[in-house]
Amino acid sequence: MNDLLIRGRVLTFVREPQGMEDSESYRFYEDGAVLVGGGKITAVGPYGDVAAAAGERVQLIDHRPHLVLSGLIDTHLHFPQTQAIASYGAQLLEWLNTYVFVEEQKFREGKHAAFIAGRFMDELLSNGTTTAVAYCSVHPESVDAFFTAAEERNMLMIGGKVMMDRNAPEALRDTPQTGYDETKRLIGKWHGRGRAHYAISPRFAITSTPEQMEIARALVAEHPACYVQTHLSENRDEIAFATSLYPEARDYTDIYARYDLLGRKTLLGHCIYLSDREISVLAEAGAVGVFCPTSNLFLGSGLFDRDRFDRLGGRYAVATDVGAGTSFSMLETMDEAYKILHLQGQRLSPLNSFYRMTLGNAQALGLEHRIGSLHVGADADIVVLDSRAKSAMELRMQVASSLAEELFVLQTMGDDRCVAEVYVAGKPMKRATGRVVAARERELELI
Repeated sequence: MNDLLIRGRVLTFVREPQGMEDSESYRFYEDGAVLVGGGKITAVGPYGDVAAAAGERVQLIDHRPHLVLSGLIDTHLHFPQTQAIASYGAQLLEWLNTYVFVEEQKFREGKHAAFIAGRFMDELLSNGTTTAVAYCSVHPESVDAFFTAAEERNMLMIGGKVMMDRNAPEALRDTPQTGYDETKRLIGKWHGRGRAHYAISPRFAITSTPEQMEIARALVAEHPACYVQTHLSENRDEIAFATSLYPEARDYTDIYARYDLLGRKTLLGHCIYLSDREISVLAEAGAVGVFCPTSNLFLGSGLFDRDRFDRLGGRYAVATDVGAGTSFSMLETMDEAYKILHLQGQRLSPLNSFYRMTLGNAQALGLEHRIGSLHVGADADIVVLDSRAKSAMELRMQVASSLAEELFVLQTMGDDRCVAEVYVAGKPMKRATGRVVAARERELELI
């Protein structure tokens, strides 16, 4: 395959932005290009410079006037809940029992798991997400389906079988021993195969006995290269239930700390009602709290306090949390994140939103050398965003006067319609519709 020369308005981050005017936090080329070869980025910069160095065997793809960024990253969602999204009227524990546990029982059937896994990956791609961290169901078949679908698309994905041996329907429970055996076998089969990474996944303290938590500790010790994912402090009733099951623990966070599950590769969904002590424990361990704005609003769970994480040195990431989350779109997710923080007197600049969806989430995963920014040697996971994809956006963009304004329009008004193209390891994954092509031709006439 010939090298690709992807032309457009290229934006990539180099560090976390500090406010609206931090031009040192990113690199922006109004007429830029990304050169891709062998699934990797081999050059990035002004179009003239990159084109001159590209040589003759190159295929030019001109995306002007659209923005070209690193593929978006989602750090917490549930692939078996793809068909449970938009399930009405319950808070966390009732929602799990009424809808989610019923839905997840279907994933013992490999054919169903494979069908949903394929649709799940395609939904991610249609929304510009090229890497995600996902929970599978308790069934090993769901894990095989998840990683097979990712492998077919060559996506860098992180996931694992949930471990649950209590407080769930019998059809969704394993045992400490089967949880260990199945997880260990799946790690051996998938972790490090192609672009796959495994996440050891005790669902949360409520659904794991102390015996299973000991098993999770053993798995983490035996497989330190794997991630750990679980849930923490999402809902007040959940906190009360979890701490009642582990009365010796000082608080919810201490449950996981006692089983040595907190580390730099640990991702903890939600983290809404943490004390200062708990955030400080996470900060010391390097564990990541994951902010899931649309699901926190949908389930009425509460508001994530980002400024307290910053003040206490905590690490955090952002995520959709489908299916309690109401959209696969990281753009729509950051729109809700802006509102949640705004309610608490906290600011989220558009630069910081796009940093979080790309380099920030990559750093949370420890994968910034591979994904999250457009740099030489990175995997060529790329998204092309059209800030005029909707008529109302096009009208708003007529008076936008800066890059930050454009990013805020995308964040506030954008969705999957704004994703003009997605590249996974340099391969284009989405064919532009006739409407997008015609719009691009009209816009190029104005350049």
